[in-house]
Amino acid sequence: MRIYTRTGDQGDTGLSGGGRVRKSDLRIEALGAMDEANAALGVARVHTAHDAVLDPVFESLQHRLFDLGADLASPGAQGRITQAHIDSLESAIDALEADLEPLRNFILPGGSAASAALHMARTLVRRAERALTRMEDGGEAFDPAALMLVNRLSDLLFVAARHANRAHGDVPWKADV
Repeated sequence: MRIYTRTGDQGDTGLSGGGRVRKSDLRIEALGAMDEANAALGVARVHTAHDAVLDPVFESLQHRLFDLGADLASPGAQGRITQAHIDSLESAIDALEADLEPLRNFILPGGSAASAALHMARTLVRRAERALTRMEDGGEAFDPAALMLVNRLSDLLFVAARHANRAHGDVPWKADV
């Protein structure tokens, strides 16, 4: 089987549940944003592979993001994201936050390579969240658990970036620079 099919050469693409839509369709935008977020999480994992706390969580999340993309590609399909997935994210956030100093000011992305990669992944997850809300605003149905998972994931990535910077410290924002 060849990777190219030529079926999208006119600007449309197939959905896994059948039918074709324009590549500019809100559903395809959300799928693309989810793919970007998953790829960014993969890059972040390169920098956190040595972290026994973060890497297993991120590995599982990459699979969940792939599931979410598959759900989005199949309009009307039963969603695979469950409350247990969301609860697991919240537990991971709580566990990471317990070892961090409380935030006293805004922080900038950076410090360590791992933290910078996690912040980049966080911003792309936020883009995916915005794409999902545009899709919802446009009347496109999807499992509401998807939006909850993506929202928690961006929170987790923020806390994980701080966790990755423990040796360097957070990079504080300075209004007067």
